[in-house]
Amino acid sequence: MELKNAAAALSALGHTGRLSIFRLLVQAGREGVAAGEIARRLHVPPNTLSSNLNILSNVGLIESRREGRSIIYTARYGDMTELLEYLMEDCCNGAPEICAPLADVALRSRCGEGGRA
Repeated sequence: MELKNAAAALSALGHTGRLSIFRLLVQAGREGVAAGEIARRLHVPPNTLSSNLNILSNVGLIESRREGRSIIYTARYGDMTELLEYLMEDCCNGAPEICAPLADVALRSRCGEGGRA
C-alpha cells in the first residue's frame, strides 16, 4: 500500500460517522447491510449517509451491490487487511515484544471463510 492511499483511508475513518458505518459493515460480514438499514441503525439522515458512503467507497474501504431495489454495502476486507498490514509493517524496529500484542489481536480478529470473525 502506498502512503497516499493509507493516508486517504485513515482520513476517511477519522470521522465518527464514517467510522461507525465502517465498523457496522465489518461486523455485518460479507452479507453486508442495505443503505436504509445503515441509516436506521445509526440514526443518520439519508443525505449524510450517502456522502459518507461515497467517501468510504472512494478510498476503497467499502463496496456496494444492487439487490432488487436495495443497495447493499460491504466492507472490503482485503483492503482493510492491507491497511492494517501497512500500519504494522516493520513494526518495533526489531523489538517484537512491543508489537506482539497487536499482532495477536490482528490474528484473533481475522475473518473466517464466511466473512465473520
